[in-house]
Amino acid sequence: MDALTLAGLLAEPDRRAVVAALILGATELDEIADRAGLSVRDVTDALARLESGGLVEGAGRHWVLFSEEFKAAARHRPVAAPESFDGVDGEAERILQATFRDGRLRKLPTKRSKRLVVLDYLGQLFEPGIHYSEREVNAVLGKIDDDTAALRRYLVDEGFLDRADGEYWRSGGTV
Repeated sequence: MDALTLAGLLAEPDRRAVVAALILGATELDEIADRAGLSVRDVTDALARLESGGLVEGAGRHWVLFSEEFKAAARHRPVAAPESFDGVDGEAERILQATFRDGRLRKLPTKRSKRLVVLDYLGQLFEPGIHYSEREVNAVLGKIDDDTAALRRYLVDEGFLDRADGEYWRSGGTV
């Protein structure tokens, strides 16, 4: 995230108050509202905008601030071109754009519906009908995130990849 985007997200007083509450350790919706001195509705509106901007993520009533975005903006990292996700549009594209930065996975979403969108995208990195060794799967996933074991496990558990005899193959997801 660049400094201009961050400044835009923090332009409104309610959003700044919500971010301050998150920085001070509030994670639950009611707790954030109490610390920010705002109504739950105002906090919900602010969190929705902050989430769409990629600064926070919520799973139900639990919210997390991506504090690394402040560091990136402070370092004046050049503004990268928006991530391109061929063949993806609408809500799925928004989720992927919020989840990836410079081709790398920032954080796997905690909300299952969003996580499935990301896993579907990752599953499409593997060709149907081809068997891959664990090393080959790690090489593909390693370009996305360092925790290849967790990504492999999620892909298998959610039915995007199958595994047997040390080999993996694509078994689900969008074609």
